[in-house]
Amino acid sequence: MYDLGIYLLSFVLKTLALFNTKINLGVKGRHQTFSILENTINKGDKTFWFHCASLGEYEQGLPVFETLRERYPDYKIVLTFFSPSGYEIRKNTKIADVVVYLPLDTKANAKRFLKLVQPEFTVFVKYDIWPNLLHALKGHNGRAILISAAFRKSQSYFKSYGGKRKTALLAFEHIFVQNESSKSLLNSINYNSVTVSGDTRFDRVTNQLSQNNTLDFISEFKDTSTCMVIGSSWAEDEEILLPYINEHASESLKFIIAPHEIKGSHIKDIVSKLKTDSVLFSEKEGKNLKPFNVFIIDTIGLLTKIYSYADISYVGGAMGKTGLHNILEPAVFGSPILIGKDYKKFPEASAMIEKAGVISVVDKNDLRTLLDSLTASYELRNSLGEKNAAFIKENKGAVVQIIDYIRI
Repeated sequence: MYDLGIYLLSFVLKTLALFNTKINLGVKGRHQTFSILENTINKGDKTFWFHCASLGEYEQGLPVFETLRERYPDYKIVLTFFSPSGYEIRKNTKIADVVVYLPLDTKANAKRFLKLVQPEFTVFVKYDIWPNLLHALKGHNGRAILISAAFRKSQSYFKSYGGKRKTALLAFEHIFVQNESSKSLLNSINYNSVTVSGDTRFDRVTNQLSQNNTLDFISEFKDTSTCMVIGSSWAEDEEILLPYINEHASESLKFIIAPHEIKGSHIKDIVSKLKTDSVLFSEKEGKNLKPFNVFIIDTIGLLTKIYSYADISYVGGAMGKTGLHNILEPAVFGSPILIGKDYKKFPEASAMIEKAGVISVVDKNDLRTLLDSLTASYELRNSLGEKNAAFIKENKGAVVQIIDYIRI
């Protein structure tokens, strides 16, 4: 049934690719995977294989990848992505010698992929566990670990019908999990080679503090105002945020919106709903940015640095069903953080609501009440922000445990 499902998935993706640009990128990219590998991996090359579902998992695994790149310079690194949103943004990353789309998980593709790559060590990040590939890897006596994993009782690994996916976990010689509940779930299916190391994203965002996060155009825009940064917002987030912005944006309270979707139609929709002076990143050149009250970031790659300017942050994704984006990025800079209501699948969010300075809002009235309090009180903002920064500091260290385990 699983193998039949993969073939059906291939057919569906090829059909949808006719109508969807993003899916079309993935279909075309996967078609090129084997030829790229044949032209870049030579017989006798020593290789590492890193796999990430998408961009978020890449950022999560990056501190481990960087350390292995430095420690084992003679190894070629093959980096695979499943999603175009990861591949298209990081296809030229210096962390890898070869970046390709992961082929669909058929037995034939798995055999061909591993014959070409011959990885001596493999690192999967968080999830995206493909049974045929991992089963073939184990048959090749390839060593593999899974890092920053977080499991839920509802997943098929822990159900009576999840045999093939459950077996796939056995291909990993060790799994590093984010929390004790994940360890307990693995133990319940008799998988015991587990370490609770935490989330490598804490190490990743901590490294950001040592970078130069200055953006002159943001400094000019913010000036001396209180500034709220809205990161990775979706339509559901913007629906509750834009009315507040229209009522409260001013010279003393400014807003930066960095939406997840930067298509022209979506940016135009945001602009059309704003009733205050706004400026787009793409149109900022030659303009005096100080008079504007809202700055819309219609590009990618700047949000992490922009968070360093936040007096208050809102991280999108949890007001709808798309999934909460990375709350650790603003937290490391000591910003109080607001998120939507659907965050239960994200353990760091639950922990930071309980122990740090993250607050969940359920609707626009809830948002209004909280923002009125936060914008009026520096002391409240500072107190919540300090809790977030401290939480990041207390939970870093996963990378050290993972690297200490790896011996080639």
